Amino acid sequence: MNPDFFPNPVLLIHGFLDRQRVFNPLRQYLENRGRTVHAIDLKPNDGRQPLPYLAQQVQDYVHDTFAPEQRLDLVGFSMGGIVTRYYLQRLGGNVRVERYVSVSAPNQGTISAYSLPLPGIRQMRPNSELLQDLNQDVAIALGHIKVTCLWTPFDLMILPADSTKLPIGAEIQLPIPFHPWMLSDKRALRAIAHALKK
Repeated sequence: MNPDFFPNPVLLIHGFLDRQRVFNPLRQYLENRGRTVHAIDLKPNDGRQPLPYLAQQVQDYVHDTFAPEQRLDLVGFSMGGIVTRYYLQRLGGNVRVERYVSVSAPNQGTISAYSLPLPGIRQMRPNSELLQDLNQDVAIALGHIKVTCLWTPFDLMILPADSTKLPIGAEIQLPIPFHPWMLSDKRALRAIAHALKK
């Protein structure tokens, strides 16, 4: 069989105060459908370090785990969505990632980030220097990647909820009542799995 028919490994990047176990339902769902799934624990996960510091951990994991020619699919949840975008847009990840799924990430910022003055949290505020930098060339940097953005209008962590939208790729709005359920609700699991097959 032509190896091009084998699906890419999937790398999952978690959000604020999470660990990789937050992906257990999604991981099992994807593995049951034949996908090879990887996840890492970002350290620290509490905003004490700037998000580019965490993105470097993603780059290091990819470098140490996968062959240089291996293509990847990437899923970023919440804060992990901004970490993955920095990896894609500023650390060269866009040359090896084929599909990128952003799940409830504060792509345009969230006013809830004003609750803590920590470096990584400040970078998720609306119009932060980091988000302005990432958003000014997102269409160019990610234009050749199959991008899907999942969000819920009931999100109380990403405020306003539609600030998770990206100006490129596919958009999927799901009526899921809570931010964390975007990684466990069957509707979200199906949508993510489908996006990773496009």
